[in-house]
Amino acid sequence: MDWASIAGIILGVAGVLIGQGMEGGKLSSLLQPAAFAIVVVGTLGAVLLQTRPQTFSRGIQMLRWIIAPPADSRAALARDIAAWNNSAKRDGHLSLERYMLSSKDKFNAKGLRLIVDGINPDKLRQLLDTEITAFETAERQAVRIWESAAGYSPTIGILGAVLGLIQVMENLADPSRLGPGIAIAFVSTIYGVGLANLFFYPIANKLKNIVTQQVHQQEIAAAVFYDIATGDHSRVIDERIATLLREH
Repeated sequence: MDWASIAGIILGVAGVLIGQGMEGGKLSSLLQPAAFAIVVVGTLGAVLLQTRPQTFSRGIQMLRWIIAPPADSRAALARDIAAWNNSAKRDGHLSLERYMLSSKDKFNAKGLRLIVDGINPDKLRQLLDTEITAFETAERQAVRIWESAAGYSPTIGILGAVLGLIQVMENLADPSRLGPGIAIAFVSTIYGVGLANLFFYPIANKLKNIVTQQVHQQEIAAAVFYDIATGDHSRVIDERIATLLREH
């Protein structure tokens, strides 16, 4: 559970509501279903228009990481690296097959398989780098839906404000209908700017950091597989492990 995210959400919303109350405003004045529909549904439509369905779905799935981020697997990976290296040094590369079969990580399983198959180390590194690039590209494209939402929502909020003002202008002769139009006009802008800066941008930045950490671990694992394939000194792999545990 990421308590910092929970605290951030609570503080962000509370800051707006408390400020509203200190200015003498009512909470009910911020609850405008029409404005909410314009901003949220409009932003969703704009994001869907520019995004492949699979990428959009992946971005939505990532949202759970804000509250429940992936477990820190650095220590487990460090132990695995040490075991792989010791086994390869002691019993040869074919002994890594049992680790390959038991690995739950597809990337690590692929790296071990390439070593067991006797792939040229340079070719092995090239294949793993390509795998990392594909993974990073797909994950960052998924994260980008939140950056896009942050870019669209303030503008769509302004669109909602214009729609509200149009309603006001059309009902100047009926004062009883001016209030709802003015409320939609201003609250739409609040929703657009508030969602962008209190939710969408922070979500995007947090997810980008998580993806960066995952890519970094894969890069270290790829370097280790190359070292094992070339029979490099164990000291080199020890330094890889130290870097893995030190970063982030």
